[in-house]
This record gives sequence, C-alpha cells and structure tokens, in this order.
Amino acid sequence: MHRPPVPRARSPTPQRPPSPPPKPKPLPYKPRRRTPAGAVLEPLTPEEMRFYRTQLGTGTRRLAKRKRSPSYEPPDNQPLVKKSRDTGLVMDHYNARPDVGIDQRRVSPIIGMRNFNNWIKSVLITRFAHPALASSAVADGGGSRNLRRGKVLELGCGKGGDLNKWSKARIKEYIAFDIAALSVDQARGRWDSLPRASRFDATFTALDCYSEPLIHGILPARLAEPFDVVSMQFCMHYAFESEAKAHCMLRNVTQWLRPGGIFLGTIPNAEQLLTRLDQMPADAPGLSFGNSVYSIKFESREPRPLYGHRYSFFLQDAVEDVPEYLVHWEHFAQLADKYKLRPLYKKEFHDVFQEFHEHPDFRPLLQKMKVVDENGETEMNDDQWEAANIYVAFAMEKY
Repeated sequence: MHRPPVPRARSPTPQRPPSPPPKPKPLPYKPRRRTPAGAVLEPLTPEEMRFYRTQLGTGTRRLAKRKRSPSYEPPDNQPLVKKSRDTGLVMDHYNARPDVGIDQRRVSPIIGMRNFNNWIKSVLITRFAHPALASSAVADGGGSRNLRRGKVLELGCGKGGDLNKWSKARIKEYIAFDIAALSVDQARGRWDSLPRASRFDATFTALDCYSEPLIHGILPARLAEPFDVVSMQFCMHYAFESEAKAHCMLRNVTQWLRPGGIFLGTIPNAEQLLTRLDQMPADAPGLSFGNSVYSIKFESREPRPLYGHRYSFFLQDAVEDVPEYLVHWEHFAQLADKYKLRPLYKKEFHDVFQEFHEHPDFRPLLQKMKVVDENGETEMNDDQWEAANIYVAFAMEKY
C-alpha cells in the first residue's frame, strides 16, 4: 500500500530584534529648591553642644552637625570661671547622697529640723513669691479655677525638695539647675512622681551656675519669657568662693528675672558664725564649734576676706564636712544692688518663726508640716533648734 507522507514540523521563522526606543530629547536645566536658601549644615556651637549633652542624653553627643535656623543668635559672651577643687568636693558629696524616699526621710534623726526648715521656706514662698506669681504674664490660659500662672527658676534645686511647694503655688513653668547631675536626675524623678493634676511644665539641667551662664545648659527659647521668681535655698554661699563666682551667680539670677520679680534665698548667718569664732578662747586647740547635730570648723581666725572665707560644715544625716564660704550680708546687698536687686526682707530663722507662728495662714501649716503635733509639741530638740538658727532667710526685688 502506498503510505501517505508524514508532515514535517515547520522550522520557526527567525524574528528580528525589536528596535530600540527613540532617545528622549534633553530637558532644560531647571532644578527646583526643596529647602530654604539659608538651610545649610553648620557645626554646633559650644553652647548648643553643652545643651545636647545635658538636656537630651548621651546619644546626642555623637552629633557633629545639624541644620540651624538663620534666625539663631549666639548668646552674649560671658567669662567662664575656673572650677576649683572645692567645687568637685561639693559636687561629689551631693551626687553621693542617696534619695532615700519619703518613708526613710521621716525617720531621719533631724526630722524636726528638716520640717522646720521646710516651714520657713513655705513662709518665704507664700509671703514673697506668691504675689509675684499672681501678677505674672506667664499663664496657661485655662479657666480661673484651674489657672496656672508664673515662671520659677531654681538654682541649686538639689533632689527637688521644694517641688511640692511650687505645685501648691500653682505655677505654670519651672526651670531648675544644680551642679550635681545625680541630684538633678532624682529631682526629675520626683517631679515625674507628682500626680498629673499637680504637675507644671518643668526642665531640669545639670550645670555649675556659679561658673557658667545658664545659656550653656538650656536653649535660648526656654529663657525668652522672663522669670517671676528665682529661688536659691541653702546653696548660695557656695558662690562666694570667689568674686568671679559671686558675679556669675548674680548675672544668672538677674539676667532672666523680670523687673518686679523676686529673688528668694536662705544662707548661713556670717555675723553669728564670726561671733562664735571670736568667743573661742585664744588657747582653744581647734577653731571648731557646734553640738551633736552640726559642727563648723574655721581654718584660721584671720584674715576675713569678702570672698573665699572658708570653713568646713557638718550636719547630721545631711552634710559631711563640705567646704562652705561666708556671705557677708552688707557686702552682698551692695553687690546685689549693682544687679538691680534691692532687699525686701532678711531675718534669722527664729525671728521668722516669731513673726509668723501665730499668723492665720502659717499657724495651721506648722502642724500640717509636722513641725508640731496637735498638742503643740515638736520633735526638734535644743541641738536641732541651734543648728537651724545659724541661717537667715531673705527676699529681694528686681527694680
């Protein structure tokens, strides 16, 4: 039989490669700017670097450059003061002091004195700071019932022992500095633990305010609105190690304080301490006096300089032989006048008590702050009372 032919598969027809697309016509060069003409990378200034180290944490220390607004103006040049060995001793001492908490503080062997000192500060704040805060232009704009008003600067904030006092004063803004970084962290933690309804805007910075201007620790915007009150409690005497430090301290107090603003403080009574020194017998083995609660030791009877008049101070459960310096009041008042500060008030602690312990606003506070109990009895013994009364309280006004 005849077999039909088997069809063969057709070989594929070869395809030509596609033609390349036509080249686009070149566009005219018309770039568009995405950032303002002045937005260039500039190195951080020393002041800004100090701020980023102290305010925003160690991670920002690696920053070398950032965009800076063309409107930024560097701060006025202020002379820096060389830090001394005593400055390091003071800083190390307060960094080493533990924040023991409320319960532990209540069993302090000098709890009566602590409570009394807190009452003195409350009287000082209520009597002089409250009126300045009431007239402040700084307010939160809320209703009258919840209005917070006033801006406070605290130099030497320590561990934040006065935060409750400022909360009760219903301030709007609080900026605090201290030389001891650990104390600053503990103060920030204490503010953080306040009930939310009791909190105010707060900024905490570690800085030696007797050696550097505040602008080294905080950005200018935070200082643009002036303060109504500056507070320095149990710390201003450290500035009188030298004339340069005293001037630096007063510049930091007044540069950012509004006219009519109040400067509050508590300092050792230089006149009383020198009287005690003079009463010591000529053949005394050492120039030290005190009691079971405190002691003060001078290095010599003479000379008696206006700055750097050094002594060593010990206070049970508080201060361990830290170097301190006398503040001669009349000289301090004359120096403060150069910075437009005039004295309004200056009294020893026992005189403050005598003046206000029967006052209708402050008599109930004695019991509320546990200075006395419901029977009028106190935990302060004679030694604590003597230790408390080596201090004076003062208030000044900027004119």
